[in-house]
Amino acid sequence: MSLDGSAETTETAAEEGLPPLRPDAVIVEAQTKRGKVCRLVDNTATVAVTELEELLRELIAQDLFQPLGLSSAGGSSIRIGAPQGGHIQLGESLYRLIVIDHEARLEPF
Repeated sequence: MSLDGSAETTETAAEEGLPPLRPDAVIVEAQTKRGKVCRLVDNTATVAVTELEELLRELIAQDLFQPLGLSSAGGSSIRIGAPQGGHIQLGESLYRLIVIDHEARLEPF
């Protein structure tokens, strides 16, 4: 579900380069340092809510929730709001972490 309460469509997810949300995805929300609503979506539905809340606090502390301008390696243009990706280990499991504007997602690795 998007921040405005509407269901995410497969087309929307594909346009953003994200897999569609699972029906049982776990979502935790908070506010950024600037007072905007942000959320962390566990699209694996495997991480404990307490761990998700702690991860969301850490992402907020790192000020990752904002539209950022990125250019592709060797590119001369900047794409505002381009997804940032990386990997994160929680417990014994490794996940893909994707951040777009005010949403972070955990995906299977």
